[in-house]
Amino acid sequence: MPRLLVRTFASIVVLGLTAVPGTVAPEASAAPRAPHVRGASPVPFYSYEDAVRESVWVTTPLDNDEDGVPDKVAVDVVRPRTGGLRVPVIMQASPFYSCCGRGPEKQVKKYDADGTIVSQPLFYDNYFVPRGYAVIAVDMAGTGRSTGCTDTDGREDTLGTKAVIDWLNGRAEAFHADGSPADATAWTDGQVGMVGRSADGTVTNEVAATGVEGLKTVVPISATSSGYDYTRHNGVVVAPDSNEELFHMVSSRPAEACEQVLRSLDIGSDDATGDYNAYWAERDVRPHASKVRASVFLVHGLNDGNVMTDHFALWWNGLKVPRKLWLTQAGHVDPFDYRRAEWVPTLHRWFDFYLQGLPNGIDREPPVSRETSPGTWVDGPSWPAPGTREVEVSLGDGDGATGTLGGPSGAGERVWTDDPDLFEDAATADPNRPVAGRAVFLSAPLSRDMRLSGRPSVTLRVKVDRPTTELTARLVDYGTAARVNTVYPAEGVRTLDTRSCWGGSTRADSACYLDSAQDVVTSDRGILTRGWQDAAHRVSLRFRVPLRPERWYTITVPMQATDQIVRTGHVLGLILQQSDLEYTTPATTGATVRLDLSGSSLSLPMVGDARLPRPGAKAPRVGTSDSTDRRDTPHRIRTAP
Repeated sequence: MPRLLVRTFASIVVLGLTAVPGTVAPEASAAPRAPHVRGASPVPFYSYEDAVRESVWVTTPLDNDEDGVPDKVAVDVVRPRTGGLRVPVIMQASPFYSCCGRGPEKQVKKYDADGTIVSQPLFYDNYFVPRGYAVIAVDMAGTGRSTGCTDTDGREDTLGTKAVIDWLNGRAEAFHADGSPADATAWTDGQVGMVGRSADGTVTNEVAATGVEGLKTVVPISATSSGYDYTRHNGVVVAPDSNEELFHMVSSRPAEACEQVLRSLDIGSDDATGDYNAYWAERDVRPHASKVRASVFLVHGLNDGNVMTDHFALWWNGLKVPRKLWLTQAGHVDPFDYRRAEWVPTLHRWFDFYLQGLPNGIDREPPVSRETSPGTWVDGPSWPAPGTREVEVSLGDGDGATGTLGGPSGAGERVWTDDPDLFEDAATADPNRPVAGRAVFLSAPLSRDMRLSGRPSVTLRVKVDRPTTELTARLVDYGTAARVNTVYPAEGVRTLDTRSCWGGSTRADSACYLDSAQDVVTSDRGILTRGWQDAAHRVSLRFRVPLRPERWYTITVPMQATDQIVRTGHVLGLILQQSDLEYTTPATTGATVRLDLSGSSLSLPMVGDARLPRPGAKAPRVGTSDSTDRRDTPHRIRTAP
C-alpha cells in the first residue's frame, strides 16, 4: 500500500472505548496492576514508535521437507518497552504475508536492511502494542521466511503454528538470525490470543483444537472448520486441485524441497471420488471441539460464498467454552471493513478480559449479535435462536409450472433434465415461468414476519437415470427490499476515499486505513441459503453407492446454516436444480430426475410460532424484473484469501 503521512502518537484519535464495571475474569484476581491500565481498560501508554521489533525462528518438532533439520517457523514480534513487565500476546498466523497480502489494501510484511520487521499488516500491532500487548505475526510453515512445507490445513500447518505458543510459554526454542537464542518468557506472561480471517482463522481453529496450554482465546473470522466441507459439498467436489493450487499460491520454498508434500496433497484429496477419508479427517476440527480450552469469539458472514456458514454453525454448536458470535449480512469480509467503530473496541474488551483479566463485563453481555437487515444489529442469548423448531413443509402440485409450499402434499411429479448452464441468477428469476433445468415451489405471501435460524434441508423422493447426479437446493426470499450486495469481489462492502487511524504510527507502518461502508442495493429477491448433495454419497460421505435407474430413492439435501427474516408480504421459494457450476464441479451432468411430491418435503428451522400461510390451489404470482442491481456470481473457491 502507498505510504501515508506520518502521524504522531498523540494525534491518533482513540474511538469508541468504554470501560464497563464487571466481575473479574477467571484467573484474573491475582493479576498485578499495570501502568497502562485505567479502571478496567488499558489505555495507550507505551510508545509504538519506540516498540521492540525483532524477528525470530521457532524450532518445531516437524521435518516434512525431509532435509534432516527440524522445520523453523518465522515469527515477527512487535512489543512495548515495559521496563520488565511481562505482557500477553496477540498472535496472527498466516500463509499470505508475502504472497498475497492481508486486508483490502493487500498489506505484506516489510523489513529493514537487517531483516528486522518494520511493518506488520493490519491494525493489530498499531492499536494493541501501546495498550500493553505484544503482537506477533507468524509465517506458517513453508511460507514467507519459514522452512518446512505448507500442507494446506494439515499437521504441519497446525503443529508448526502451535510450536510458537509453546515457545511463548518456554516449551520450545527459538533463535535470532545470528543464531543467538530468543527467550520469550523474559517479556511475555504466556497468555496468548489468536485472531485471523479466512485461512488465518482456520489455523486459529486448528490450534485451538489441540488444547495447547497458554492459548486463552481465539477469534476466527470467516474461518473453515472442515477442509472437506470447504472443498466438497456432501460428496460434490467444489473445485478439483484446490489444495494444490493454494500450495502453489503461498509456498516460498524451492519446488524440489516440497515435491513429496505436494504429491501427498494431490493423492490424499482424492478428487476422483469426492469421498471423506483420512486426509480430510486430519483437516476436520469439529470432532475435536471438546479439546478446546480457549474462549472463542466467532465472526461470520451469512452470505459468505467462499467459506459457507456451516463452518461456523457446526463448530459453534460443538464448543463447550465461553463463546461469542457475530453474524453479518456481508460475505467473506472482516468486521474491520463493515463495522469498524464497534468492532475495534469490542475486540479490545474481549482481549482485555481473557488475556489481562480485566473485569469489563463483556462476559455478561448477550453472546450473539446478528445483522437482521443492512446496518441493523440485534443481540440475543444463543444461536440458533431460542424457541427454534423444525417445521416440515409439504411440496404441492400448484399449477404445473410452479408448485406450492405449505399446503396439501402434492399427488403428482416434477420431471426435469439437468442444465449445467443454468446459473443462480437465471435459476431464481421469474419463478412462475417454466425454465428447463429447475423445479420451483412457492409459499403464499407471508401474513407476518418469519425468522429462520438454523440449518434447513429438503428431502426428495427421486428416480434418476444416471448412477449419480448433483442435487442443488436454494431457498429464496421473493420481495423487494434493501439488501447487502454480496456479489464477488466486494462481498458487501465498498471502499471510501477517507481514512481513519487506529493506534500509533511510524514512517514505515501507518495506523490509518481507508474507510469502508456497506454496499447496499434494492433487489427483488435474496438467496437465504443453498445446499448440495451428490446422490451417490447419500448413504455415507466415505463411499459411493450408485443409483439404479428403475428405483425410487429418498435423498436429503442439507442446506447451509442461516439466520434470516422473511418479511410480511414476501414469498418463500424453493428452487431445485442439479448441476451448479458456479459453486461446484459435479462428477455427472445431464441426468433426468423424476421427483415424487408426496414423498418429498422441506424442513425449516422456524423461530417461535412462525409458520407458512396455507397457499391456494395455485402458486402466487411473483414478479421479478431486470431493473435491479443483480450480477452473476462467479465461482469463488480460494479466490479471497
